[in-house]
Amino acid sequence: MATTIQISESLLKELKGRKLYEKESYEEVLWDILEDSMELSEEAKRDIIQSEKEFSEGKTHTLEEVKRELRL
Repeated sequence: MATTIQISESLLKELKGRKLYEKESYEEVLWDILEDSMELSEEAKRDIIQSEKEFSEGKTHTLEEVKRELRL
């Protein structure tokens, strides 16, 4: 269900300035702003910890290595 809200001209100007591309909707802009303050899921937290562990163990590949492997 869509709804209409009233905002000030200054807030509208701020939202326009945050658009990443011309046709981006204000809903997308607001979701991007809200996402920054949302809590990470437990799965995301576990994935980050696992990735940090793998990185510290040197289990990484450079972009050039990946390109060679994929023959790009």
